[in-house]
Amino acid sequence: MKTYQHERQVNAMVRLNVTRVGFLMGVSLLLAAIIYFFAANWGGLARADKILVSAGIIVLFYGVSFLFSKMKLMLGHHSFLSAVFLVAGCISFGAAVALLNQIYNSHADTYELFLVWSVPALLFSFITRYNPFYILTYVLVHLTLWQYFFPTSLAVNHSEERLLVIGGLFASINLILFLVTNANWIKSMPLKIASFVILNVTLLSMTAIFQNEWYDLAANAVSVAFIAAFFYYLIRIRLDKILLTLNALAASAYAVIRYLELMSDNASTSFFVMGLVFVAVLLTANVLFFRYLNKLGGGDEGQDGTDGQQEEKRSAVVGKIISTIVTVIGVLIGSSSLIGLVFMASGSENPENTLYALALLFVIPAILVPRLNPAIRYTVLTIGYAAGMVSIAWMDNALLSIIFMAVSAFGWFRLNGRAQHFFIYTLMNVNAAIILFQLFESVRHAPSFIVFILTAINTLVYAGQHLLSEGPMRRHISENGLFFMLLFLLWLTFMEDIFPHSGVWFSVINFAAVTALAFLFVRRGAALESAVSLTFWFVYIAFKYYDLLWTLMHKSITLALLGIFFITVTYIYAFRTRARISESEEGFKPFLRKSAVWIAIVIVLQLGYIAYHAATSEALLSGGTQVKLKIEPLDPRSLLQGDYVRLNYSISTPPSLDAEMKEHPVTGRIKVVLRQGDDGLYVFDRLYTKGETLTDKEVVINGTFNGWQSIYYGIETYFVPEGTGLETERNARYAYVRVGKNGDAILEKLAAE
Repeated sequence: MKTYQHERQVNAMVRLNVTRVGFLMGVSLLLAAIIYFFAANWGGLARADKILVSAGIIVLFYGVSFLFSKMKLMLGHHSFLSAVFLVAGCISFGAAVALLNQIYNSHADTYELFLVWSVPALLFSFITRYNPFYILTYVLVHLTLWQYFFPTSLAVNHSEERLLVIGGLFASINLILFLVTNANWIKSMPLKIASFVILNVTLLSMTAIFQNEWYDLAANAVSVAFIAAFFYYLIRIRLDKILLTLNALAASAYAVIRYLELMSDNASTSFFVMGLVFVAVLLTANVLFFRYLNKLGGGDEGQDGTDGQQEEKRSAVVGKIISTIVTVIGVLIGSSSLIGLVFMASGSENPENTLYALALLFVIPAILVPRLNPAIRYTVLTIGYAAGMVSIAWMDNALLSIIFMAVSAFGWFRLNGRAQHFFIYTLMNVNAAIILFQLFESVRHAPSFIVFILTAINTLVYAGQHLLSEGPMRRHISENGLFFMLLFLLWLTFMEDIFPHSGVWFSVINFAAVTALAFLFVRRGAALESAVSLTFWFVYIAFKYYDLLWTLMHKSITLALLGIFFITVTYIYAFRTRARISESEEGFKPFLRKSAVWIAIVIVLQLGYIAYHAATSEALLSGGTQVKLKIEPLDPRSLLQGDYVRLNYSISTPPSLDAEMKEHPVTGRIKVVLRQGDDGLYVFDRLYTKGETLTDKEVVINGTFNGWQSIYYGIETYFVPEGTGLETERNARYAYVRVGKNGDAILEKLAAE
């Protein structure tokens, strides 16, 4: 009876996972279609039409979310869909704000875009307490701050004092957020881990950027103090193995940064010897730490048995990942030290041959002697493999490369462990790529053929695992073959055509194969394979944005149809399998039932912002003073807003700016007086002094001084339909700008005259 109930629970979970994956894929495709459509900057719609379409899409997503919240059938799935479409509505609002900036040629990927987008995400976080909104808000706030201090479209020169303040701000925000989540005032494990990681990344980054000795000393002292304090807190006060492992990684990273700094200043034989000693100490400390960690008690206090077991599993997974990262870092340092030592000792006497011989002396004994301490064995082995890769790439000898490949394959069959097999299999693929390049270097489209051959080899490896009996060897072959099959298949979609339209065919095959594998693995309950295939699926969707094979408009239509197809098929599957899961079991709150009024207020605010932004921009276009400026265009691309021309104005770096800044030293926001010349062009005249009177041929425009003798006016980006950027760059010589009475400016058009 218990077995039957267990099987029913497993089958229900499988159906649940299949439907979740299908719905997420479908909604993701719809969002990608919307972003692609807006980024295409299609000329078939007028400004007002584009704004209405963007607002309509927002209303549509929120309306669908509300509709699913009211359905009584399949409560769990409808609650999930309601939550997903609510998040999708918030994301579509961000796309709409990006579209507004595109329509009125505001800055590309500016901090204002992410700031405005983060407000409803933050409000939804407070209203729903839903983790995706927490994560979305966290990402948007950090993008806002990053774009504010380091804008994409403006080169900013920050002093070390300002960099210290910026780093302190990022660290403080993440420290506060970590304390809040750690105290369970906000219950979000992803947010807790993210804030802890970014806090340490910020502190570690600050230890390597300052030339000022006092700032450098202070940054190092603060980083060490935090690492030590977290060790004490996470061991003595509140045990958390996941965070403790991450903190150990931060300590290892700090040691590596200091070592690399020393290496850059002290390249000598004795130093490289000390590098090998450093690696031995680092990896020994890694082994001892995890032995100590395993002896510590269970998860956080107050957890019941099930939560404690889940926490232990999560900490074990994180521990393995961190241990692998530290080992890889140690191996890289050890390999570079060994290579440097060979260079120093060999001089000009064929160091590549010496390195090849040393690689074999490291690898072969480590393979043949299994009784060695695992840490020592795998360290020696991987350093030997890394040195071997460098030597065979250097020597350009296919025969020696094949010999080393045979040694690697022998080691793959002799060793145990998932990480060890994956690492050596990775090196074998690199080795195979080197051999193929040495053999087919002169062949036309050699890189494409090499990637194609590697795809075929790994496909055969993955298919061949079905001929083996169940066991560890089959599992390792399956996992390794699958990962590299999908990796090279994705890579193949970016390569040059090896036959007519091969890129199209490989793209179609990739999408179909990865989609089918994702559903197959989810249905089988294969967690690792599901994660790998879904990761490659989302990576494909994201990176194909930059693939110029299809236009963004074509991809938008295709993705929209696929999204509708995925959602429809998944919904039919959920209905036919009678996957009616209760909301209490699912844990999804019916957001729109309990907080409908607050959510409606946020939605109205979003639509109100779009209307306000459009109205003020139209008013400036119709009533502002037209100014003609000389330009020098460039041609980049924005992720959310599509192709644009980046403009450099003659008024951005005027010759008299140095004298003006010496007379009126200022940073940040400034006001500039432009004067119309006899040829109709406006030129830089002076910095504006409050209260001064202007002539009929003068106008004041707002700007930002970047500290590098140039001024940024916020009119440096002009968005164009996809694929027309180069043409615009060749033909456009002048920009027509509308300037309002308060100094705000909007770029109206570009022209040859």
